[in-house]
Amino acid sequence: MVVLSSFPPPTEGIKLVQPNTGAFINTRDLGQGTLYIAESRVSWVSATSGQGFSLEYPHISLHAVSKDPSAFPQECLYLMLDSRLDEPDEALDNQDSEDDESESDMSEVRFIPEDRGLLDAMYHAMTICQTLHPDPNESISDEGDFEDTEEGEYCLDGAETAENDHDNGEAENMESDMGQFEDADPEH
Repeated sequence: MVVLSSFPPPTEGIKLVQPNTGAFINTRDLGQGTLYIAESRVSWVSATSGQGFSLEYPHISLHAVSKDPSAFPQECLYLMLDSRLDEPDEALDNQDSEDDESESDMSEVRFIPEDRGLLDAMYHAMTICQTLHPDPNESISDEGDFEDTEEGEYCLDGAETAENDHDNGEAENMESDMGQFEDADPEH
């Protein structure tokens, strides 16, 4: 549950500060405020009340720029969260309808900057910060699955072996084909 509360905006690791940004949690319009995209979390603070909310990156399943008016009437930075964010009045309603579990598994947050030209910068800042918090369920094992072959190139151990076997077969075929067309007369 997200409860709007007063808190100081982040001061460290800030990648982007975007004033005049609207915020929606699911379908609820929270008004205009300032968006802070920092290395540790995404925060939004209302311009009128000074209250806001913060989201931790491990709970952000997806972020994207949405420009489809059929999905949402305004272009926005869209975030899908892995848990349900409820306002206090929604939380009371949800206690009565506990059988609606599938809807409570996620929430949508939208940030709408006054200048839509800034959406790409907002997305880029989110991408940088999101990579600092990889999903532990999708991490690569430390058992050496990847091998550094040359600067900037990586290959899987098993794939490298199969690739080498394939390359050796090609080299043998190329050697046997090398003299195939040496004596051929060119046609005019």
